[in-house]
Formats: sequence, structure tokens, C-alpha cells
Amino acid sequence: MNTNPLNPLITQKQLYDQDFCLWIEQTIKHIKEQEFDKIDWDNVIEELDSLGKSEKRELKNRLVVLLEHLLKLAYWETEREYNQRNCKGTIREQRRQLLLLLEDSPSLKTLFYDSLPKCYSDARKIVLDKTNLSDNIIPIEIAFPVEDILNYDYLP
Repeated sequence: MNTNPLNPLITQKQLYDQDFCLWIEQTIKHIKEQEFDKIDWDNVIEELDSLGKSEKRELKNRLVVLLEHLLKLAYWETEREYNQRNCKGTIREQRRQLLLLLEDSPSLKTLFYDSLPKCYSDARKIVLDKTNLSDNIIPIEIAFPVEDILNYDYLP
């Protein structure tokens, strides 16, 4: 069904591909006015699904970065003096962002805990690659108390 005020020959589905911002404005308008028959439901569902996936991806990415810098601070002794401020800043910012994510979407807490082993393993590999530390220096299992990972005041 045609609902584009700028070009009456363009459908909502076409508008999605041609002008995403206008598609959003029109979709919101149709929802507010309860014009459900004018909504491009396929793309609405796709966008909502994508939003959920991006939140999950962001949580995992931030967790890897946080764990990477906790590991650097804890085990990269030769560079600690030079990189300590940078690591601490990154740790605090990643914690802040993770806590905001979890505050906005408390249901992500389960994903946080479920993702810890894989994210820790990824962070460990990154640190080993970046630092040339021997792999027996950094524990294979999570090296920090789980309750302290998001604790703003905790530093190894």
C-alpha cells in the first residue's frame, strides 16, 4: 500500500530501501495513528530482530575488551608502568558501558554470565598475541572473581 507523502508512487517496502529515515518516520506515524495495514511488517520485524542482535553483540564485544584490559593490567608486568593509565581508563569505560547496557536491558544479564567463558578465552588469546607473554602465565580459566568484573572499584 502506498503511504509516502513525498512520492505517492513509492510503497513502504520500497521506501525502506530508498530512504530509511523517512521509512522510520512513516512507520512511527502509522503505529501512532493505528494504521496497521499501512505498516511494512516484514522490515519492522527485521529491524527489531537486528536491534536485539546488536545489543547482544555490543555486550560481548565490550566484555572482551574489559577482560583484555583486566588481563593486561594483571599479567603484563613489563608494560604495566607505561600502560596502566590507559588500561584503567579502558576498564572503567567498558564497565560503565556494560552497566548501562544491563540497566537498559536487564534480560542481558543471563547472556553476560553465559558469555563469560568464551569472552574470557577470546580476551586471553588477544592478550597473548599482543604481549608475547607465555601462555602459561595467564590462567585458562577466568582469572578474576566474577562478581568483581563489573565492580567499578576492582582492579587486579
